[in-house]
Amino acid sequence: MEITDSNYKELINSGKPVVIDFWATWCGPCRMVGPIIEELAATYGEQAVIGKCDVDNNSDVTTEFGIRNIPTVIFFKDGKQVDKQVGSASKSVFEEKLKAIL
Repeated sequence: MEITDSNYKELINSGKPVVIDFWATWCGPCRMVGPIIEELAATYGEQAVIGKCDVDNNSDVTTEFGIRNIPTVIFFKDGKQVDKQVGSASKSVFEEKLKAIL
């Protein structure tokens, strides 16, 4: 799912846990995290909103959450940020953080 300046507030407040991967096309480590996020979306898509936000095209959401380094993956529950992973990590790290908010 693509997360943008126009839809992120609605998604974060949807009542479901939300995972947002902040990335850019030119970012090498983002290309390693991207497939992990896609796998999590395929597995947990019924239970959580899982998507990606291109930082180059969405300055409002990027600024609101103070994204300075990418990839950054932020985890939300009940409309509030509850966890964050900055930089690349293994699938098990992301999956553990997601399971903690389900």
